Amino acid sequence: MTPSANPLWEAAEAAGAVGGKPSGALGWRAAGVAIDSRTIRSGDLFIALKGPLHDGHDHVAAALAAGAAAAIVSRRPAGVADTAPLILVADTFAALEALGHAGRDRATAMIVAVTGSVGKTGTKEMLRLMLSAAGQTHASEGSFNNHWGVPLSLARLPPEARFGVFELGMNHAGELGPLSCQVRPQVALITNVEAVHLEFFASVATIVEAKAEIFLGMDAAGTAVLNRDNIHFARLAAAARERGVGRILSFGSGADAEARLTACVPSAKGSAIEAEILGRELHYHLGTPGRHLAVNSLGALLAVAAAGGDTQRCADTLARYQPPPGRGAVETLALGDGEAILIDDSYNASPAAVRAAIRVLSEMVPPRGGRRLMALGDMLELGEASAALHAGLAADLAQGGIDRVYCCGRMMVGLYEALPPALRGAYAEDSARLAPAVAADIRANDIITVKGSKAMLMPRVIAAIRALA
Repeated sequence: MTPSANPLWEAAEAAGAVGGKPSGALGWRAAGVAIDSRTIRSGDLFIALKGPLHDGHDHVAAALAAGAAAAIVSRRPAGVADTAPLILVADTFAALEALGHAGRDRATAMIVAVTGSVGKTGTKEMLRLMLSAAGQTHASEGSFNNHWGVPLSLARLPPEARFGVFELGMNHAGELGPLSCQVRPQVALITNVEAVHLEFFASVATIVEAKAEIFLGMDAAGTAVLNRDNIHFARLAAAARERGVGRILSFGSGADAEARLTACVPSAKGSAIEAEILGRELHYHLGTPGRHLAVNSLGALLAVAAAGGDTQRCADTLARYQPPPGRGAVETLALGDGEAILIDDSYNASPAAVRAAIRVLSEMVPPRGGRRLMALGDMLELGEASAALHAGLAADLAQGGIDRVYCCGRMMVGLYEALPPALRGAYAEDSARLAPAVAADIRANDIITVKGSKAMLMPRVIAAIRALA
């Protein structure tokens, strides 16, 4: 998003929004909002949150020294001058939420919210890219999708923005509804509902109910955008209707979807896509491969249409789309007398996401002598079904034409043992031990995907592969 020429918050407005008492220098203007003193940019309003491990009050002096315009605090921090620009409040987290509410209340932007078991961050980034072609667009950074990321993103929403795009996440029931009520989306996109976070849910049906909480912040003027290919489409559509959402649009492969994928031709550099969106034929290129990403782009285009954007103009920007770090980025590495292709999908993992990664890899054709390789770490938060869900990937890997698989983690040993012997590359207890074994086996013309849950630290494997170049 292009920085605004206008201040984001003025001193009196911010103090009024959070119900705080100004102290020290007055009349300041803030160009941004931050909660991490290490990321302060000149002109930011710093909010000193207290967490289980760190207290932001210990870093107020550093934030001001780094150029913060002011700080919101619940007590006067040590080492801060009496003249320092502060807003004193009873609770800084409550102040963050209040500032987010105030940011949403004053906004004139069309607000789009995105959630889903898999693909929500990438889809949010597609929307950021596309809607920026239609007008000033603000979107939540990274995966700022939880109880502090959402109000922070709302507090950063410029009042003059035309579009706002917010990612909403959850791993427990009851978390998504309050976030939706803060964002109050006019358009809500659910990419899919899959078997993730089963450790915290009795069944996938309860995950569907939790994802449907996104409709709690909507009204009859809103539009729900749902994946018709997902087996839970009917339940989600019923939940939207029960909430009173006025319009339901669907995307997928079937003829009954308002956004329908008619052709998807993949390559290492992306996918050539043909689609029909609300009766309009579109041809565009998506800058990264994967049929699942092509389907998500249809959902994003439906959201664009519901938000008032031109679908063809916005679709043309997707040639520049690159996935966020660790979510399927493709890179070419010089290796010996040739090249190898690395697909960095190491940010997170679930059964559905791993199967999607297998499909992407299976559709890529290595040069002569090259192999399709996968390095996989444990998929976490799967509860009692974890062992079966890990081992169940063996058939997908074999049928997908994957030549060799490397595994690490307590649960991945089950997958490794279920693999046909010819597919077994190496197994290790953790990614640090697996990394050298993977790197030692890679040769020119190979294509390798690295994936695992975030806590498995699969970037260690990525680093070992990159070091070969």
